[in-house]
Amino acid sequence: MSGCTVLGPKFEGVAPATLPTSWTTWDLEQSKTKTARWWLQFNDPVLNELVEKASQQNLDLEAAGLRILQARAAVGVAESFQYPQRQNVSGSVAKIYQNENTFDNASLSFDAAWELDVWGRYALGVESAEATLYASIASYHDILVTITSEVARNYINYRTFQERVLLSERNIEIQRRVERITEIQYESGDVTELDVQQARTQLYNTESALPSLKIGMMQSRNAIAVLLGILPEQAMVLLDSPWVNAKVKAFDNKYKGTRSSRLTSDYDQYSLIPATVPISTQIEAGLVLRRPDLQLAELQAHAQSSQIGIAEADLYPQFSLFGVIGLNSTVPAGNDFSFSDSLNLTLGPSFSWNIFQYGRVESTIRTQDARFQETLTNYNKQVLLAVQEVTNALESYQLNQVQKKLAFRSVDASVRAYNISLTQYENGQISFERLLNSLEKMTRSEDAYAIVKGNVANQVVALYKSLGGGWEAETGRSYLNDATRSQMESRTDWGEMLDETQLPVLAPSEVPKAKSPFGEPIDPAKQSYPGGP
Repeated sequence: MSGCTVLGPKFEGVAPATLPTSWTTWDLEQSKTKTARWWLQFNDPVLNELVEKASQQNLDLEAAGLRILQARAAVGVAESFQYPQRQNVSGSVAKIYQNENTFDNASLSFDAAWELDVWGRYALGVESAEATLYASIASYHDILVTITSEVARNYINYRTFQERVLLSERNIEIQRRVERITEIQYESGDVTELDVQQARTQLYNTESALPSLKIGMMQSRNAIAVLLGILPEQAMVLLDSPWVNAKVKAFDNKYKGTRSSRLTSDYDQYSLIPATVPISTQIEAGLVLRRPDLQLAELQAHAQSSQIGIAEADLYPQFSLFGVIGLNSTVPAGNDFSFSDSLNLTLGPSFSWNIFQYGRVESTIRTQDARFQETLTNYNKQVLLAVQEVTNALESYQLNQVQKKLAFRSVDASVRAYNISLTQYENGQISFERLLNSLEKMTRSEDAYAIVKGNVANQVVALYKSLGGGWEAETGRSYLNDATRSQMESRTDWGEMLDETQLPVLAPSEVPKAKSPFGEPIDPAKQSYPGGP
């Protein structure tokens, strides 16, 4: 008994990952607080409501929550194998015909068998199942990070298209006014028909671009509807809120005010596109390692490492305890059964050992070991992808900030140029072609500036997504909504499992380790595996 052990490698986590030296390793707690609800930095109540509803109604999240329930149930199955694996009650009543004699037979028996977990096969099964459970929670959090960022990205795209539509409509009004001025001058003989047709061409080009912008709005709205698990018309109610209508009116008033004066630095505060204050370019390395997809990759490695020991257990004999107690009585037909001397009892140990395996067990062990090494390689890849995503998002954000400043200058200059050219044209100082040229440049620069603002906001979203921000905000909630829980409770007895709330993901070193057959915690020598790139 003292020789009982748990076979296979003792997983103690992967080796520390190598991250860029420019990333900091301080102020982790403050960074965690800031990234937990990063979307609040946009100060947009509609976005806040959309994110909240998505975390409660998204169907991908609901499916991930159901996979967690499956993993919890699998842990229960794995734990049950640590107790007697066979416990049967059986009975029969029969009539026996023997030559010319007839007998009645009745029997009742209870038999049990318990394979002792000498080599830790079942303990490792529990450890693997628990690691798989926590991996399913990490997967849920990874999906939540993606869903939150997708809601924010599509919302930003919707507002960007909406602002571009408003700008286009206002520029169409200006171009119609220019067309009317040109027609009046043509009728009075001051300009030729060529000027009229050029004005109409520019007007029609701008009008023809408007439907494509509205299509972009529609597609972003429908994407939000899917993310929230609702219909498009329901999403429209959320997007078209009084807060937004008031902002559209303020944007309209401010826009009209800039037609006869130079743009001011507070122009962006009336924009419909969400914006944050400039974010820090210092990256906390600890945040990256808390990404749910990295936790998932490491936990999958932990679950797979246990499979090596489970496979190794087949190399050794299996020891069992078994027992049968029963009653068996046979009497001539028509007589009463007598159980006074019909008690049978069988009890004892047994063992079995498949000694001729022809290399099957060794090949199975090698297969499990190769799969384990594959999970470590996958972890290395996930770390590199995380570094790539963070670096791309951070550097793109910085470059987009530079582009935004330059684009604003372009808008500022183009509006001023249009105002000057319109005045000079009305006074006969410049040709109509120069007026149209300044109008076209203003239209393009304003549309380009709206696109750049949307890109900046989307890069903020991409940066927080690359840092794995957002999943902590849901800790403490149930994985299922009330309707799904009620439906499942009415169908199956789930006990208290459906009432359990979300838990933080455990690091692989915190996942319970396999124990000996007698409940003694195994204290193996620490053994790490090369996990960092």
